[in-house]
Amino acid sequence: MTATTDSMQGKIHQGDCIAGLKKVPDGTIDLAFADPPFNIGFKYDQYDDTLEDDQYIQWSHEWMTQIHRVLKVNGTFWLAIGDEYAAELKVEAKKIGFHCRSWVIWYYTFGVNCKKKFTRSHAHLFHFVKDEKDFVFNHLDMDLRVPSARQLIYNDARANPIGRMPDDTWILRPQELVNGFEPDEDTWHFPRVAGTFKERAGFHGCQMPEQLLARIIRTCSCENDIVIDPFSGSSTTVAVAKKLNRRHFSFELSEDYVRLGTERLNRISVGDALNGADEPSMNELNKKKQSKATTKRSNKKAPTLFTNEDKVHSMIAAEQNGIVEAFAHANHGYAVDRLIADPILNEDFQVACDRLSVPGTPAERNRFLFRIRKAGKLKSAGIYTKTKTNIGWKDIEPFIFASEIAWRQTSNKYCISLDEMFCDPRIAIQFDKIAADFAPGFTALEYRWAALRLRKEGSSALKRTKLQSAKKFGIDQLNKTSIKQVPGIAFSDLELNDVEQGPGVYLIREADGTALYAGETEQLASRIRRTFDESGPCSMWLQRSPELEIYILPLQSIADHRFARQSLLLKWHRPQWNYVDHLKA
Repeated sequence: MTATTDSMQGKIHQGDCIAGLKKVPDGTIDLAFADPPFNIGFKYDQYDDTLEDDQYIQWSHEWMTQIHRVLKVNGTFWLAIGDEYAAELKVEAKKIGFHCRSWVIWYYTFGVNCKKKFTRSHAHLFHFVKDEKDFVFNHLDMDLRVPSARQLIYNDARANPIGRMPDDTWILRPQELVNGFEPDEDTWHFPRVAGTFKERAGFHGCQMPEQLLARIIRTCSCENDIVIDPFSGSSTTVAVAKKLNRRHFSFELSEDYVRLGTERLNRISVGDALNGADEPSMNELNKKKQSKATTKRSNKKAPTLFTNEDKVHSMIAAEQNGIVEAFAHANHGYAVDRLIADPILNEDFQVACDRLSVPGTPAERNRFLFRIRKAGKLKSAGIYTKTKTNIGWKDIEPFIFASEIAWRQTSNKYCISLDEMFCDPRIAIQFDKIAADFAPGFTALEYRWAALRLRKEGSSALKRTKLQSAKKFGIDQLNKTSIKQVPGIAFSDLELNDVEQGPGVYLIREADGTALYAGETEQLASRIRRTFDESGPCSMWLQRSPELEIYILPLQSIADHRFARQSLLLKWHRPQWNYVDHLKA
């Protein structure tokens, strides 16, 4: 067992949660949320939800014991459970060492219809802590506090100006999704996610609302804390954690749910708006008051680009024209992607923002520029980007593998998208350093542009592999079960001058079979020589393992279906240094 969770972060790990949790080091997790099977006979993909009572309670005891072990001293555990075993699991949690801070009732008004008993319309949410005196509870966060009835109904000056914390009964009404909230409402309204709601992920029968999970994550963790879910399901916990800038990972038994959940994660970025209807917080109330005051001063209302923005983005939004003007001054005809990835152009953009007094850090300005582009504000301002970036496939061939490794390792460390990496200059520099360690001698723009090209081309790789068989691509010899048909070469025996020139694929793995990297290239000899150049890059591989094996397979061509062959290798071997998720292997 390692002393870090870095390699686990940002992923949905396929497999049994107890076995997975045993790989997590002691005392490393800040918050765990679990919505386990209720043992009521639900039809899951790969789980039997009909255990005997004793079996279910013993199984629950085992996975909750692992949760207790991996939590930090001030860590928090939330458990969602139905009526059948709520009392029993609360007792088991106490035996394990948890302390119950709140027993929350989540009430929804369209429950499961029952013929011979009252309609089920609630679930239980237990708020457990490991240390009853030392735990995270962000009670002063204005996004968590709600207006009181005195504030909303009576406008009473005696009301606490920072509002109050919500009750421990959470009322969820689906009709609130349509028209929002009236000013006299002061209860927590989070609708259960029904099959027809837009928020629904569409592949799991039991999905928690994003807003409900957001309240739990905001209350019991801070930015960059680690949030885990042992039963990932529809992956809402890790999706919300990512949006709220928490590090995260989860476990899921179903391979299909892992694949679909990973696709869901890849579609979102840090800072994205939450899905579903939220209850008005004190921040929302204050914004409404400010808006009314502004309306009295002027009938002209400033345009609103985005909802649910954080404070900084709200400040930048007020300076939208400044962002647009700075981009027009600095882009030299290039698109937003080029300006963000190019350190020189981006520095010009930041200088222009400073001159125009645009608030925010460089990373915040860059992220907001992406939002403005998505909203079509650059085109509406008459800014057209026609200049092309002349960095083609032949240019990036010598180092694209290094960019991919840098992408994977930086993503693992920060759990962010490629765009987020390049938006933040501090993180982008770390990306550049990793790429330069594996393939020195190129510019930051070249490393970053190679990753962008890989992302764009990789989105088509899966379609290509589905259209043709592995045999058609000439790489069936390297499939998962018959890799030994291609003789492996131990690193100590590798003669660089003996590698054939021309197109081909290759696989680098450790002696125990753990795959590190799978690649395809137009020039095998050049790529292998550059990868294992003893003057520098070679050490990056040997730091991982001194006993490496290389499998090399020359091919007739790779240009006809770019990345299709590499995508198949990723599917079969799941290398640790490729950006597997993006290539959808």
